[in-house]
Amino acid sequence: MRLHSFLAVCLFFVTAIVFGQPKKDNGYVYTVDLTKVVNDRVYVELSPPAINKSEVTFYLPKIVPGTYAIADYGRYVQEFAAYDKKGNKLPVEKVDENTWKIKDATKLKKISYWVDDTFDTSVTGPEIFWPAGTNIEEKKNFVINTSGFFGYFDGFKEVPFQFNVVRSKDLYGSTGLIPAQTASPLSALKLEKGNNDKDRVVDVYKAVDYDQLVDSPLMYAKPDTAVIKVANTEVLIGSYSPNNKVTAKEIAESIKEVLMAQKEYLGGKLPVDKYAFIFYFTDKPVLSYGALEHSYSSMYYMPEMTIEQMNQQLRDFAAHEFFHIVTPLTVHSEEIENFDFNNPKMSQHLWMYEGVTEYFAGNVQVKYGLIEPEQYLEVLQEKMITSDQFIDDVPFTEISKFTLDKYHDQYYNVYQKGALIGLCLDIKLRQLSKGKYGLQNLLMDLSNKFGKNKAFKDDELFAEITKMTYPEIGEFFNRYVKGSEPLPLEEVFTAVGVRYKEEEKFKDYTLGIGNENIGVTQIDNKPRLQIAKTDNMNEMGQALGFKEGDVLVKMNGETLPDLGPEFPKFIQQQMMSLPSRKTMSYTVLRTDSTGQAKEVELSAPVTQVELSRKHIVEFNPTASAEQLALRDAWLKP
Repeated sequence: MRLHSFLAVCLFFVTAIVFGQPKKDNGYVYTVDLTKVVNDRVYVELSPPAINKSEVTFYLPKIVPGTYAIADYGRYVQEFAAYDKKGNKLPVEKVDENTWKIKDATKLKKISYWVDDTFDTSVTGPEIFWPAGTNIEEKKNFVINTSGFFGYFDGFKEVPFQFNVVRSKDLYGSTGLIPAQTASPLSALKLEKGNNDKDRVVDVYKAVDYDQLVDSPLMYAKPDTAVIKVANTEVLIGSYSPNNKVTAKEIAESIKEVLMAQKEYLGGKLPVDKYAFIFYFTDKPVLSYGALEHSYSSMYYMPEMTIEQMNQQLRDFAAHEFFHIVTPLTVHSEEIENFDFNNPKMSQHLWMYEGVTEYFAGNVQVKYGLIEPEQYLEVLQEKMITSDQFIDDVPFTEISKFTLDKYHDQYYNVYQKGALIGLCLDIKLRQLSKGKYGLQNLLMDLSNKFGKNKAFKDDELFAEITKMTYPEIGEFFNRYVKGSEPLPLEEVFTAVGVRYKEEEKFKDYTLGIGNENIGVTQIDNKPRLQIAKTDNMNEMGQALGFKEGDVLVKMNGETLPDLGPEFPKFIQQQMMSLPSRKTMSYTVLRTDSTGQAKEVELSAPVTQVELSRKHIVEFNPTASAEQLALRDAWLKP
């Protein structure tokens, strides 16, 4: 939960800062001063391009690429004002959360406003995905997702942008952007002089248009960086760990093998010269965390742990995000190329942008020996099991196209079923080509055909791929992606000598609840587990007598730890103790009919119950020579 509320800022301080910079190419010139934080806000000023109409509309984004969810960044902007060259205010009308109309716009010379961060500011409206958010911690850390700080004028999105970041000398900016000018003295800007000027410098960045600006996050913190050379690409790792539990050097050592494998997977040369991994680690309890891709960087928001605790997760995250240099950077539709930040039209190809990227992230690791083939089957099994929690009778293209509204609750399935679509497509291509051509070859061919500056038409991609490959691939798309038939998992696995069984029954001990029964709520600003639903609860759970809304407090007399690194170990210990226990018990916080929450004790005898294991996959020891050859093409370089 965001812990901060908006606070007023005195007018004196606003007017005491005067930014100015000669405009070049009639573009935007923004300045943000990180050395002047007031009530957890920073001041932003814009010297705008020349406006030739009497009224102009200014936007902050409603949504940004890669998130597939509404953000409404304008909610975090306060004291928005427009001025003429004499410093007189121009009339401004706030139209909605993200939109301001400015009158007498031909006189416009300056816009200013204050920005709150999304990490700890409480406002009404949608939650912003953490890696797409902003952070303001004076003298410590600034997460600058540019969509949260800088806006654009209607009709002026395709002109150049410059933004100046005033910072203290002891902070460093991690970004995929190459600075136009770094650590310049303050004389480059017309700033009010102060006693600490010798400790303040300005970094100057440029973007060709608003799309590139929003595609370029930054993080300022005390320097903790490392650099890896991957083929032709310089890869920067920038890290902020508040308690120094992990360093950029450790992260670099952890992900280097994956990046080197990806280089080989992509043919030995990468489509970017510089790339940045930007890691923000939090020591606060988290409900969710993750990463957000950009063309030349990726931003991570993760719980602070040691490198040993998160090593494989880091590698999985890094592998996924880095593969986005293929799609959507070099393979994308017109909806991505001409992204509308305030009236978005979504592509129907999330199966490729996110699903194939997720498939590659796992496949590259098994191909180059970073995980064992048996581990890889477990990864695929987990995706099949998780995918079962989502609808499967709607074409995946429809779910993709309407992911912002009627299918918003289905989005997470792009990393599950989307990756399984990639799996099936890869093996189908290798079957048809006798192992010589797979999904990675197809994406490279699509990259060569289209590239960074040429978009495909959304409705024509399937026909294009069919023309480039085989008629059977067109049939696959029609049946399983444009159509709603279940994926042919058994057929696909059999082709590579993997036995597949949809479900089998067995008896075992259980804690009484499974992932499908659990949700997360906030109690005293901490995330806590609660019973979200009792449907399909096993016999043990039924005997315990759980009710929807129960908040879990203790398990077998032991207080549940916070939802952090120690939680999985606690659950594992509880599971291991079951065979020697006679009774399973819980303490839950239950709300009665009057709204009062009271602790309730639940207990039941420990017994084995009938459970089901779904999507069983194992290598067939009697696989044919043809199946083994196709398996090698699938799992070996």
